[in-house]
Amino acid sequence: MPIWQWQGYDGPVFETDIHSSAVVHESVKMGEGCKIGANCYVGKDVVLGSGVVLYPNVSVFDDTSIGDSTTVWSGTVIRERSKIGSHCIFHNNVSIGADGFGYRPSEDGRGLVKVPHIGNVVIGNYVEIGANSCVDRGKFSSTIVGDGCKIDNLVQIGHNCVMGRFCIMAGSSGLAGSVTLGDGVIIGGSASIKDHTTIHSGAVVGAGSGVMKDVPAGMTVLGYPAAESKEKLKQWVALRKLARDQ
Repeated sequence: MPIWQWQGYDGPVFETDIHSSAVVHESVKMGEGCKIGANCYVGKDVVLGSGVVLYPNVSVFDDTSIGDSTTVWSGTVIRERSKIGSHCIFHNNVSIGADGFGYRPSEDGRGLVKVPHIGNVVIGNYVEIGANSCVDRGKFSSTIVGDGCKIDNLVQIGHNCVMGRFCIMAGSSGLAGSVTLGDGVIIGGSASIKDHTTIHSGAVVGAGSGVMKDVPAGMTVLGYPAAESKEKLKQWVALRKLARDQ
């Protein structure tokens, strides 16, 4: 059952379970109670659990699996080999499994060569992803979003990132490639996290901060570059005092 039905809202009405304009490959395996809206595309060997809802204009590419009672809103694209858990909600225009951002200099030094990304995305249960957010596929392995994570609108999660359970990322924040978040990490709006950085469980990154190095468990960091919150606040007070004394 979609989560809003627990709250007394049934969502937009489907007059038919599978709209006549939807393209569903003959190999698709589908559980009971699935609904597929107009102009959806569901590719080869896709597996849909019971009660999956795909609103109009959703694309789910080959070899993807989606767990029970997951709802995917219009405009979302889920690329091949993605693994999606149960009771998830993907809002409008979410991108799952696009190529990671990876290039190297060309041999002649006159351009850039695209680095292929052949991994996938693995998303746990009860994950909610806001409109226009992106989760890129891994280079060779998986980009992972753990159970219960809540991701706001306009969030970028780069290739090979691993998010623990019950993390929160507010709007316009972003993880560069190969970032690791522990359980219960909170990332404030517009914060940015450098590649190959680890933010340990329970840590908090303040809005607009830029994290350039690992953050210990339970620590709150602020600023650009980010530092421990009490230390950063002391620095800001000192700078304000210095400006007044000039």
